Amino acid sequence: MKVTLTDREEITVVEVSGDIDSKTAPEFERNAKLATEKSLKIAIDLTDVEFMSSAGLRVLLMVYRNIKSQNGKVILVGVSEEIQDVMSTTGFINFFKIVEKVDEAIVILKQD
Repeated sequence: MKVTLTDREEITVVEVSGDIDSKTAPEFERNAKLATEKSLKIAIDLTDVEFMSSAGLRVLLMVYRNIKSQNGKVILVGVSEEIQDVMSTTGFINFFKIVEKVDEAIVILKQD
C-alpha cells in the first residue's frame, strides 16, 4: 500500500493505492492523522484500493469523527462497489459523501 498527501489550496488529498488491511492500516492511519492536522477539508482518494478490511473502515471512521468534531468535511473518492457494499452493510456509508473524481471532491469542499 502507498499513501500520498497532496495539498490543493486549503484541501488535503489523501491518495491511497493498494489494499488496506490489518498490516497496512497503521500506515494509512498515520497519514490520515497528518492530513487532519493540516486541513479541515479532506478528500480521500480510494480509486486504486481494491480491498479494505475492518481495520481500514475503522481509520475512515476515526478521520470522520476527528474532522466532524472540528466542523470540517471529508469526502471519499473512487470507492469501489465492493467497498461501498461493505460500508453500506456496516452503516458507515451514511457518514460520507462519495464522488467519482478528486476534482469533484475539490469543487464540493471549496463551496463550504
